[in-house]
Amino acid sequence: MIFVTVNGQPREVPDGLNIATLVDELGFAGKRVAIELNGQIVPRSRHQDTKVAPADQIEIVVAVGGG
Repeated sequence: MIFVTVNGQPREVPDGLNIATLVDELGFAGKRVAIELNGQIVPRSRHQDTKVAPADQIEIVVAVGGG
């Protein structure tokens, strides 16, 4: 297990976890989300390939429709 920060909150996650799995585990599966990893946007096409590392700072923003 490793420690990361997700949306400002410390969280323990499995070592080797990728962004796509993290998004699923946090309940955002199927939602339109933007992911920022250590200040850099991670394109959706890279979510499977991008691994989470100890002390990473992750921001997850959910797009909300409406009008």
